Amino acid sequence: MAGVAGVSAVNSADGSAYDLITMGRIGVDLYPLKTGVPLGEADTFGRFLGGSPTNVAVAAARLGRRTAVITRTGADPFGAYLRAELRGFGVDDRWVGEVERYPTPVTFCEVFPPDHFPLYFYRLPKAPDLEIGADEVDREAVRAARVFWMTGTGLSAEPSRSATLGALEARSKSGTTVFDLDWRPMLWEEPPGPWYERALALATVAVGNTEECAVATGRDEPYEAARALLDAGVELAVVKRGPRGVLAVHRDGTVVEVPPVPVTVVNGLGAGDAFGGALCHGLLAGWDLERVLRHANAAGAIVASRLACSTAMPFPDEVEEVLGRAGGV
Repeated sequence: MAGVAGVSAVNSADGSAYDLITMGRIGVDLYPLKTGVPLGEADTFGRFLGGSPTNVAVAAARLGRRTAVITRTGADPFGAYLRAELRGFGVDDRWVGEVERYPTPVTFCEVFPPDHFPLYFYRLPKAPDLEIGADEVDREAVRAARVFWMTGTGLSAEPSRSATLGALEARSKSGTTVFDLDWRPMLWEEPPGPWYERALALATVAVGNTEECAVATGRDEPYEAARALLDAGVELAVVKRGPRGVLAVHRDGTVVEVPPVPVTVVNGLGAGDAFGGALCHGLLAGWDLERVLRHANAAGAIVASRLACSTAMPFPDEVEEVLGRAGGV
């Protein structure tokens, strides 16, 4: 592995493989502390660790998993804050390097429950997390991880695109390799189709909402989209359908539908990341698919009922409590 400022090498020979390594976006989330207020009228904000794959690592760590994230920040105070937050959450930050020429990204959100949470990404001229080089990825550690999680945003620009595809190739479908479709159109300058196609052929699990699945497959009907994802190469397709719950289709013919957990929504952002972390936790535990999805749904519902993302990720007893109230497994 080539050296990167602020990144120490992993001793892959010690046999201590990670439960989960995620790769991709990181940044500072700024949320108005009063909901239902436009950004132009908000005068107090909460500051939180953000970025979907980073939050997934936090969510899994909260559930007791050994996690790490591969990403980049700016060489600035916000970058130092993010690395400290990761360590505080129990996420290994050894692969969180600094990029001198780009600032750490900031994302603002407007919070209008129950279903309107527009995001404003400040990632120009370029986000440091898109500067991950292929020679900066510890492929041995990535290959050894029980689960590897990457996102569509990581494919949106070079050198991150080559680094992400290289990590997928290093996995060679070993263990569980998750492609979070993570469609953010404002972060792309070209059609994502060819890159999504390559990533799907190298992944074992695809996760996305109906819009993201449609971008990846051209199919907007959930069952058709799930089958198209299987045809593209994955073993398990997970389609998040919002108020209609979650659909999962496995290559072995298993089809599971799980209804949503009723909750009073405060901020829907971050719920998908909690879902992702719990999904990884359940797959690592070897649970049956329905149990995995029920736990992931419960974790997502908990975060949707809270204002923040990273700090809102639930602990195991909180998920069990929600499942108990909902009559889940």
